[in-house]
Amino acid sequence: MTIGIWILGDQLWVKQAALQSCFHQENVPIILIESLHHVQVRPYHRQKLVLLWSAMRHFAQELQQLKYSVTYKIAEDFATPLQEWIKENKITQLRVMTPNDLPFTQMIQSLELFCPITLIPNNHFLWSTEEFNNWASGRKRLLMEDFYREGRRRFQILMEKDKPVGGQWNLDKENRQPPKGKLNTPPAQWFEPDKITLDVIAQVNSLACPTYGDIKPFRWGINRQQALQVLDWFIQNRLPHFGPYQDAMVTGEETMWHALLSPYLNIGLLQPMEVIEAVQQAYFQQQLPLNSVEGFIRQMLGWREYMHGIYHYVDADYSDKNWFNHTQPLPDFFWTSRTEMNCLHQILTQVERTGYAHHIQRLMVLSNFALIAGLSPQSVENWFHAVFIDAYDWVMQTNVIGMGLFADGGMLASKPYAASANYINKMSDYCKSCVYNHKERVGKNACPFNFFYWDFLNRHRQQLESQGRMSFILKNLDKMSAEELQSIRQQAQDWHASSNGTENQDKKINSRKLLKPLPYI
Repeated sequence: MTIGIWILGDQLWVKQAALQSCFHQENVPIILIESLHHVQVRPYHRQKLVLLWSAMRHFAQELQQLKYSVTYKIAEDFATPLQEWIKENKITQLRVMTPNDLPFTQMIQSLELFCPITLIPNNHFLWSTEEFNNWASGRKRLLMEDFYREGRRRFQILMEKDKPVGGQWNLDKENRQPPKGKLNTPPAQWFEPDKITLDVIAQVNSLACPTYGDIKPFRWGINRQQALQVLDWFIQNRLPHFGPYQDAMVTGEETMWHALLSPYLNIGLLQPMEVIEAVQQAYFQQQLPLNSVEGFIRQMLGWREYMHGIYHYVDADYSDKNWFNHTQPLPDFFWTSRTEMNCLHQILTQVERTGYAHHIQRLMVLSNFALIAGLSPQSVENWFHAVFIDAYDWVMQTNVIGMGLFADGGMLASKPYAASANYINKMSDYCKSCVYNHKERVGKNACPFNFFYWDFLNRHRQQLESQGRMSFILKNLDKMSAEELQSIRQQAQDWHASSNGTENQDKKINSRKLLKPLPYI
């Protein structure tokens, strides 16, 4: 029997499960494939394509240096190069580590090849799907905080026997400081592209299909060595002050103190436990602030693992959820960044340049606007999936459909993350340079975040009353006159009616219409 291994683009680790299953066998044939067809599903960010393909090519080189027999193909699809490779190498069994993304698993299972396909359980997460399902089954609520505490106990992270270090599980209240004064943020760890990456940049530039975003300067790491440098740079230069300002947003500050590790974690160049253990070790050895360390570990051990677990736990129709029945189309400025709302303009231009925005920019500005403006959850999720460098189906479905847009009706979040311009003004400097007034609800100068926010609460009051944490907020509607609420409603409707909310800008992205989502990369 000849076993062959197919390594996917987000499985770039020498200890990944399919490779490990053949660890004691010599001359195991390995194949990696760049599929040109699947990059046409969405207008993906050019830097995401460069990162993925360059990392794959570098990983292939690494495997060759480890004496593996590696085949690397650039093809229109996956089936043709697989069939040729299987025939040439007389492979009798193809092993693939189970993809994180369910549509890709379904695609693999539908392939008709010359040998059977064996899916090896994925080992890129701390909780297996079966372990998460066992934790979730029978519970009345699936709160991330409960899961996070269970993870702390299970893996003995920041624990003193059965108690959390410092006596508290969650120090989030210490990590919400607004940006005031000069922050002195540290620079990020970036890299110059090597020859392989430059070749990929040229290839992506030559693609005939629609793509999005700036391709240069490309500064992301593309192999494990560089990913480890980013981890070390974060721990030494960013982690000590990560906590207090992790929710802050500042004009011209693309990364603040954030780790920038998610692109590398999501393709396998880094593994979650090595990151968590490195941060925990730094806490004990360097006496780092606990709120910064706990806040970061909660994102890794709590949020990331929880989102992956929920994705595989929910029903197959989760991606179609639309609890509020929101149907407004995605405004063109999400693609062009041309909008007079300064907060959106700043973040969208940043995403266009880098493929990156930190979690509060994504949740409390981009998703918040989409939620209160009534945009279609599916169109918003498609956009997130296309433009972010760390976006994959498993992380976008739960984050956008569930957490960001509350389209699942509260399965994941305990209340909608809806906010007016007051929140953005508090946590950023964006409002100071905006043509809109963050204090006004109606009128020519009123910030759209305000009239959309109050219109959202009013339109969905009956639904939101079933969410216990919303009752206090909804009482504010009683303080507003019927006339003011009607003016708010009319202004929201007028905004949508005016060139579909594009602020009368030219439509130049007709070729970027999204196809049916098939999140293969």
